[in-house]
Amino acid sequence: MVRVEANRRDFLRWLATAGAGLAAAGVAPALFAQEAAAAGTDVVVVLGATVVDGTDAPARPNSAVVLVGDRIAWVGPAAELPHRAGARIVDGRGRYLVPGLWDMHAHGIDYEKMWPPLFLANGVTGIREMQGYDENRATRDKIVRGELLGPRVVLASSILDGPVTLLGPPITQVATPEEGRAAVRTAVEQGSDFVKVYFYLPKDVFLAIADECRRVGLPFAGHWPYRLRQVEAARAGQRTFEHLFGLSIATSRRRDEFLARLDATPFDPDAKRDFFNLARDLDRQAAQTYDPATAERHFAQLKALDNWVSPTFTVNRVMSSPTETYAHDPRLKYVSQDIVDYWADRLPMFTPVTAEQIAQQNAYFEAQLRLVGAAHRAGLGVLGGTDCLNPYVFPGFSLHDELGYLVQAGLSPRQALQTVTRDAARFLGRSATAGTITPGKVADVVLLDANPLTDIRAVRRIDTVVTAGRVLDRARLTRMLADAETAAKQPLASANSRSVGLPVRGCC
Repeated sequence: MVRVEANRRDFLRWLATAGAGLAAAGVAPALFAQEAAAAGTDVVVVLGATVVDGTDAPARPNSAVVLVGDRIAWVGPAAELPHRAGARIVDGRGRYLVPGLWDMHAHGIDYEKMWPPLFLANGVTGIREMQGYDENRATRDKIVRGELLGPRVVLASSILDGPVTLLGPPITQVATPEEGRAAVRTAVEQGSDFVKVYFYLPKDVFLAIADECRRVGLPFAGHWPYRLRQVEAARAGQRTFEHLFGLSIATSRRRDEFLARLDATPFDPDAKRDFFNLARDLDRQAAQTYDPATAERHFAQLKALDNWVSPTFTVNRVMSSPTETYAHDPRLKYVSQDIVDYWADRLPMFTPVTAEQIAQQNAYFEAQLRLVGAAHRAGLGVLGGTDCLNPYVFPGFSLHDELGYLVQAGLSPRQALQTVTRDAARFLGRSATAGTITPGKVADVVLLDANPLTDIRAVRRIDTVVTAGRVLDRARLTRMLADAETAAKQPLASANSRSVGLPVRGCC
């Protein structure tokens, strides 16, 4: 034991003299090494892997990545590592190391015995949880304190929607500007990372929310607010429009006709879904009337306002497919029967039935793929997210599906991977600490058995996940999946931290 400790201190002393990368990241190498030595911090070396670091740089074969505690301390050729004694060695030979993945549109982290292990087992070391309430705030805090093994969580406020809404509790309905401002202040008090806005907000309430967010320094994102044009909402500060809602209309040669129709239609409190159904139908029609010149102007305006696209192709594909398509998905074994039953009950409200409807929905989905490809080529930021907890969208697993759809949309495998690594960190304001394999950044990395730059499906072939410096090898990941499967067989109330009064569905 004494010799191991001496070796570890020798390693850290070398790091203090070799830590140019740490210094570039604003971390003093000598002080970092001194503090790590004093704390008895673990040293992990991923040795011999090809590093795909999340940037545009070429892949670096036969590299070594040194992790000290929860930070990346050194990255370089394996041959330049002077010694390895005192470190835990992860064999990366023949494998590929990528940054930890982010699901940028997720729900349900408070299903604590199922969701967190499923995320991590699939290489997802961070999520943007898109609806805040007491139970998932508690789960986030457990992860931060180290009481629960799970991904990093960037957590939304309660969903803010108008007096007419498609959703039930625990959302927050606001009818006046002052109620909107108060809801933002509550979000701050609750420790929310951003405010989530929804479809049916009145225009004056939306603008009050935007102004209050600006005043308190809290970003906001969410669904297209129907009473504003997208550029108008982005100019007010909205960072994303989730699920592509409204993007087909905004880029259609019939844009003004479709928007006038929506403007003339009230939100009916006695038939709440009618407006949504109309907007969805117009969006499908608009997808077949795409106009490149209109789209170019729209994309340029959104890009100038630093607005991002969050397509969530995975949930869109489910909603565009016949109900029975996913009824025998093998991943259902990781989902509680209560949730599966709810999915089976609700999904027929949205999915196509007749041959004509199926063809129409397939054409709509293909048009969405082309639309995102065009937006990406125009320089609009794209975020990879799934909308898991909605029907047949699975935590962790479905992010791999999403990456495949992004490649179908026209992104290269590298660009698709960047939507859930480097670009996700940039969007979240975490470029200095996350998103790439760079000294000084968090020790969230995933070791793959195949090259993701030649085939994005390689991201499914996970050997090891490191989350905040904790090494989860293949055996540990297999046990985590088995434990999640066992938890899914238990009564729902025993498999999560949430109140039995909360709905099992996602919000979108």
